[in-house]
Amino acid sequence: MKVKNSLRSLKLRHRDCQVVRRKGRVYVINKTQRRFKARQG
Repeated sequence: MKVKNSLRSLKLRHRDCQVVRRKGRVYVINKTQRRFKARQG
């Protein structure tokens, strides 16, 4: 999992990437390519 200030570029890495809010944090998840995960902050 990558930790970045801005998730916009990470969301564009793959077409299945989704931005999700969980427990006050913003995550990028991907159900098909699970290596594309990231967290903001």
